[in-house]
Amino acid sequence: MLVVEINSYEIEPGAYLKGANLKGAYLFRVNLTRVNLEGANLQGANLTGAYLTGAYLTGANLTRANLEGAHLFRANLTGADLTFMSLTRANLTRANLTRANLEGANLTWANLTRANLTRANLEGTYLTGANLTGANLKGMGADEGTIWPEGLDLEAAGVTFD
Repeated sequence: MLVVEINSYEIEPGAYLKGANLKGAYLFRVNLTRVNLEGANLQGANLTGAYLTGAYLTGANLTRANLEGAHLFRANLTGADLTFMSLTRANLTRANLTRANLEGANLTWANLTRANLTRANLEGTYLTGANLTGANLKGMGADEGTIWPEGLDLEAAGVTFD
């Protein structure tokens, strides 16, 4: 198993990195499966193509991080700050994004199948082509700047507008 060391943290599947400072870290295609990154600072980190399956990212700061093509299947992103980040083509199937701040995030062609977006902030977010099949959007905040996939019934999905 490949272990990567960044800022004195050993990065490997299942690692306990609660509260770690990984600001600006280069984690391109790194395997972070089931890693605990609760409250970690990943601001500006490059997580392109990273494997975050089952990762625990509750309260993590992911502001301006790059998660293009990242694998976030069943990841827990409750309360995470995902402001202005790229999640283009990211796999967020069954991800928990409850109360996550996705303001200005790019979720173009992201897979959000059965994701939980309850009370998430999607103001100004790009969702063009995103798959929201079965996603829980109840009480989610959005504004006129949010760009939705074609054919999505926002009222039936429970989306509220500020």
